[in-house]
Amino acid sequence: MSESGREPLRIGILGAARITERSLVAPARAGGHRLVAVAARDRSRAEAFASAHGVERTLGSYAELLADPEVDVVYNPLANGLHGPWNLAAPAAGKHVLSEKPSASNATEAEEVREAAARSGTVFMEAFHYLFHPVTRRLHELLASGELGELRRVEAMVATPAPEAADPRWSLSLAGGALMDLGCYGVHALRMLAPWAGGAPRLLSARAGEREGAPGVDEWLDAGLEFPSGATGGVRCHMAYDRLEMSMRVVGSRGEATAPNFVLPQRDDRIVVRTPDGERTEHLGTRSSYTYQLEAFAARVREGVALPLDADDAVATMRLIDACYEAAGLGPRPRTALGG
Repeated sequence: MSESGREPLRIGILGAARITERSLVAPARAGGHRLVAVAARDRSRAEAFASAHGVERTLGSYAELLADPEVDVVYNPLANGLHGPWNLAAPAAGKHVLSEKPSASNATEAEEVREAAARSGTVFMEAFHYLFHPVTRRLHELLASGELGELRRVEAMVATPAPEAADPRWSLSLAGGALMDLGCYGVHALRMLAPWAGGAPRLLSARAGEREGAPGVDEWLDAGLEFPSGATGGVRCHMAYDRLEMSMRVVGSRGEATAPNFVLPQRDDRIVVRTPDGERTEHLGTRSSYTYQLEAFAARVREGVALPLDADDAVATMRLIDACYEAAGLGPRPRTALGG
């Protein structure tokens, strides 16, 4: 049994992505969940991953993993372009899905994923783990309490040094780009401020710079948004930056709050609050956002506890991402054909 006494999740992992160790393996161990199987295109990679991380067995293909009766949850950390196809296939096989973001290559595919989950009655969640951490929850509390006054402006910046040239994040055919990999966090974080801004934001403008040698793939993208209340927002993302930056700044009529790293708050758990009463720094804890996320997902699957993220939310995010790409002159990402 898991640490809370509920039945543990029985998880199957698609691929042997590096992120999985921190995004799933460690949280699963902390929660007492089973890592039943892993499948990768190169079986030797799957075997090495299983050996290193205590996965019970390896399977020869993604399709074989979806057919495994012991697997009830599929974790999908594949390249962006492979999110949609396997997020469609997993519910059809009766599996719950925790998918790395974004849920699909474009909004049309995200809508199909939503329909597949609804038909099967399975749980689908996009892995915006930041939302479950006390850092983000505290930003929301500061708005809800009125301490910052009425929301006037929000700015999110998500940037990293460049991946290697052969990385799939630079591949248009695999739905790559800075907005897909990084900016989606900023877009989503602004969408989550709707309760304090009169509703969801709409896109005002976007501009982007293409990666040299990768036509159609954004190395950086900046978007301007506006909320029904009149509050404005800016989302910036850059996938060839000189450093890692994942900050969010919320400005109200009475004060402001900044989270230096809202995406990975376990690395920096500060919120700096400035009001007419002075400046203070709050520390919200370095427990992993991925652990909070898996706990919430498990509670939804096993006990039906409501989630702030679902397939409807994933569609809304992808529609805004598509709009950014259209406005920047690049167009939505193409979908990728299913492969095993």
